[in-house]
Parts: sequence; C-alpha cells; structure tokens
Amino acid sequence: MGRAQQAGAEQVDTLDELIDRCDAIASVCPPGAATAVAAQVAACGFDGLYLDANAIAPSTARAVADTVGQAGATTVDGGIVGPPAHQPGTTRLFVSGPMRDDVVTSFAGSAMEVVVIDGDVGAASALKVAYATWTKAVGAALLTVRAYADVEGVTDALLDEWHRSQPGTVERSELTAAAVGPKAWRFGDELRELARAMEDADLPGGFQMAAGDVYDRLAPLKDRAPVDLDEVVALLVGDGAR
Repeated sequence: MGRAQQAGAEQVDTLDELIDRCDAIASVCPPGAATAVAAQVAACGFDGLYLDANAIAPSTARAVADTVGQAGATTVDGGIVGPPAHQPGTTRLFVSGPMRDDVVTSFAGSAMEVVVIDGDVGAASALKVAYATWTKAVGAALLTVRAYADVEGVTDALLDEWHRSQPGTVERSELTAAAVGPKAWRFGDELRELARAMEDADLPGGFQMAAGDVYDRLAPLKDRAPVDLDEVVALLVGDGAR
C-alpha cells in the first residue's frame, strides 16, 4: 500500500469498479495466484488489454490468455527483470503477443523500460523463465552449499578453497543471503512455475523444484532486514540437522 501511495495510485473498493474505470489492467501478483486473478477479472466481464506480468511458465501464460479471452480481453504476455522501477535504467518489462506496442506506448516516459520480444503470448514469459532460473536457482544452490558445509563442519575449509580457486564466491554467498532472505517467501511458487516451464520443454525441472524448497524454508525471514548468512543457514538446516 505504501508503494502505491507513493506512486500516486488511487485505491478502488472492488474489482468491478476497477474494470469499469480501466481500459487496461496489469496483473503483478504472487505467481501462484496469476490464474485465479485472471479468472476473477474474466468473471467481471473485462474486455480490454490484460497485461500479465507475472513470473509464470509460458503454458500458464497461455492459460491466462484463454481465461481472460473468454470475456473478450486481449492478453499481452510480460516478464519483469529488475527491482521496482523507481528510476530509469534499472528495470525492464519484456512483452510479447498482440497489442504489445500499446504497452510500449503506455510506459513511454516512465522509469520502466519496455522491451519487445518477437512471438506470441508465452515468449516474454519464456525469457523470464530463462533469466530467473539462472539468478534464483543458482542463488538457492549457493545458499544450500553453505548450509551443507555448515552441517558437515567444513565451512572454513570450503571458504579457504573458494578464496583460492573461486574468487568472489564467498562474498556472493553472503550478498545472496542478504538480498533474497526478506523476499524468499514469494519465490517458491515462482520456482515451481520455472520447473513447469522446463518440463513442458522436455528439460529437467528438478533444479527449480529444489530451489523452490530452499526459498520455502526461508519464508520466516519475510520483510526482515538486515538478514545475514547465519540466519539463512539456520533455517535451511533446521534444528534436527545439527
């Protein structure tokens, strides 16, 4: 709510009221709620432009398009890379599908850079899947390695070797813990969507599923700051692993 007020957004009391007042709707919500939100919008009879900018599998994006399309809405597929767009040059919104140029026009002059991806609904989500698999799944693997080394009592030896052969990895693990800890609670569903996308492409989705489990374990750190690596490790291993 605070961010919305800072951005000058106006609150409405019901979804029906929102739809009555808007020609376009952008959905940005926890990935596990994307299809439910689309169904609620469709049930209200929205027939404008529906930008789904959630971190979901391309197959889920197409299901969303089918859902809102039943009410006459046209879906633009979107994927956001970067932090909240408070200033230009930090955040990109990748878009694909029909009416994507309308989204480009809508964000012209704003802090959000819109990047058009060739292809229909699903292409922008695929780009987000590829990008987020690298950043979030690899980050989860790094934190898991730190937790494993702690359980086995080899942390000091591991860090010494990282300093010798993998410069910067120690610092990266600490920065990853601080960066993802407060928002890990919302990454689990996203990683499961990434796994679905990989499996739809006949590729292994186990990496993403395991990463989702890692972030689920870190959910108690929601909105906390600062978070250090010791707190992350403690949650990953649990009391029973000591």
